Amino acid sequence: MSDEDLIKSAMAAAPPAVAKDAAIVAISPDGQMRELRKGTNGFTCLPDNPSTPGPDPMCGDRNAMEWAKAWIEKKEPPRNKVGFLYMLAGGTDASNTDPYAQKPEATNNWVETGPHVMVVGAKGMMEGYPRNAKPDTSQPYVMWPDTPYEHLMLPVHMPEAATR
Repeated sequence: MSDEDLIKSAMAAAPPAVAKDAAIVAISPDGQMRELRKGTNGFTCLPDNPSTPGPDPMCGDRNAMEWAKAWIEKKEPPRNKVGFLYMLAGGTDASNTDPYAQKPEATNNWVETGPHVMVVGAKGMMEGYPRNAKPDTSQPYVMWPDTPYEHLMLPVHMPEAATR
């Protein structure tokens, strides 16, 4: 993909008012980050990862990006830093119980997520939300429960008129 295509993909993750001033960063297959555009609003957007089965551009605030970096690097997420991520173009289908699953398996509770937002870094603050291995993804639920990377998934259902 060209840099222009990567920027367009990344911007699809968040509302236009957020995406227009966000930094855009591409991650190479070896994990190296390359800034495609500087941002001014504290959000960073990443384009779709072509190696995953579905669209998954995301856009997060500083705390969320620290959390995502810890997850990618298999490190402990930062403590006492709640973050917010947009995935309005949808999310790659993923295991709801294994943060590192790469494909559906009989035991990893693969789910289809669709457009959503995520609250990360709030471990211990999600009481009352479903923590089922096989959640109803049309309602809020905890993804990757009982792992260091558990987070709240909030589906976004856009009225048809709003998507035109």
